[in-house]
Amino acid sequence: MNKKTKMKIDVLAIICIIIFGIALAPKTLQNDTFYTIKIGEHIIQNGIDRVDPFSWHDLAYTYPHWLYDVCIYLIYSVAGMVGIYISTIALTCVLGIALYVTNNKVNKKPLFSFIFTIVALYMINDFIAARAQLVTYILFVLEILCIEGFLDTKKIRYAIGLPIIALLIANMHAAVFYFFFILMLPYIAEYLLIKIRDSHLIYKFRKKLLERKIAKLTKKNKSPEKVEKLQNNLAILEEDFVDLKARLQKREDKPYKIKLERRTAVKWLILIAIICFAMGLLTPIGNEPYTHIFKLMSGNTTNNISEHQPIVLVEHTKEFSIIVVLLALLIFTDTKISLKDFFMLGGLLLLSLMSRRQYSMLVIIGVIPFTKLVCGFLDKYDKNGIDEFTAMLVNWKGKVVTIVLIVFCAFAIYSTKMDDEYINTSSYPVDAADFILAQEEHGDLDFNTMKMYNDYNYGSYLLYRGIPVFIDSRADLYSPEFNEGKDIFSDYINISNLSTFYEDKFEEYGITHVMAYENSKLNMLLKRDENYELLYSDDRFVFYERKTVSE
Repeated sequence: MNKKTKMKIDVLAIICIIIFGIALAPKTLQNDTFYTIKIGEHIIQNGIDRVDPFSWHDLAYTYPHWLYDVCIYLIYSVAGMVGIYISTIALTCVLGIALYVTNNKVNKKPLFSFIFTIVALYMINDFIAARAQLVTYILFVLEILCIEGFLDTKKIRYAIGLPIIALLIANMHAAVFYFFFILMLPYIAEYLLIKIRDSHLIYKFRKKLLERKIAKLTKKNKSPEKVEKLQNNLAILEEDFVDLKARLQKREDKPYKIKLERRTAVKWLILIAIICFAMGLLTPIGNEPYTHIFKLMSGNTTNNISEHQPIVLVEHTKEFSIIVVLLALLIFTDTKISLKDFFMLGGLLLLSLMSRRQYSMLVIIGVIPFTKLVCGFLDKYDKNGIDEFTAMLVNWKGKVVTIVLIVFCAFAIYSTKMDDEYINTSSYPVDAADFILAQEEHGDLDFNTMKMYNDYNYGSYLLYRGIPVFIDSRADLYSPEFNEGKDIFSDYINISNLSTFYEDKFEEYGITHVMAYENSKLNMLLKRDENYELLYSDDRFVFYERKTVSE
């Protein structure tokens, strides 16, 4: 494929990715975006004080994505929610373009890099939101670009890029700092296994042992027959070793399924990884890049949050289809896979089965080796067909058809969210918050003394409105691993599912007011409880005052 054809595909791909990215970006804000805005504002005004100002529990807070919070607040302060929506569109488009460039850099197949980039973006549609993860998706893709670029060219600019990326991740989203190094492991593991295989340790050990025995007997001038036998064994060992090397080389030249990629620059990648690890120290949040994920995983919050739950394949057709296609390519075709790609796909697949959240990483990073597998299959069985299809795509008719198809798909996606608002009033208590703020303004409520119980799913919106909360979607903040044994998250879970008597916990916390979903289990009891006076209600939310509060 000549440069002119590649350039035509590049331009077409970027245009289509931008169109598709605009359609995918959600307009409605998510839970985390609300607290992100307020945390960014708090940092600008007060710095990183390590104190949470939004709940009424007097908790310590580690600000694990402080830099992203600040950036989002600055955008919000300039352009409001429109600015956040535009930034989400921009980041989605940047993610798509970065993925296409990286995929094409690795596989040298612009047509299929374009096709699978579009597919990958569609498959992670549910994960695209104004959250720190959207930025780290881009950074992880750029990490792969820098690793591959460095290993192929050994150019220093790629090596310099990796510590910069590690530094940004440590400050943008400390909880996923560890994942930066997980993506390096397949390269390092393949390199080390090749080194171990090439070292022939068993042969060298046996040879050294025989040589020592021969030297010892020769020095003592004893048992010439035994010496001769040992020398024969040594000669046989060396002949077997020569034969073994020939068989290993033949197997490497013509592998059955797994092939080895010998890339000597990986040894420098290990040194770069050590430098990158030190980047976690260059943050204003202490050792959080190193400890945050371990404290989070040791707690119980991940057991009760849907995105951290294991995947049940029968309920997730996208994940199931990925596994089926991968197995079909590897089992029923002559397609080869490199050991590094095998580790990468296998590791990402395992992580995604353990946690639904990691499915996004399986798609974003896994699409690169997946593209290589598909292209290897097509090159073997229909290489001329690929060239003909590529030639058809880059002529003016092919471009028009492709753009029209992308526009049609993009419109089909966008049409489902055309009427969306920035804040979903069915998910968030907009009117209830207005009522509470009006009560506070008139002096009927005092936020300094009010201790309101609320649900996890809309706590972030309440604190965005300036209302002190019992809990919000910063689950780690309310777990004992982060706050000296205070297990507010578990108490919330037990109250909401009625596994504990709500009044006992409300008494323990000194709850003065309660906000709940109108159709919740808790509200079924509260509306029959004479100790609770209904102050506000609508189709979705209710707000009570607890009449008797122990001093």
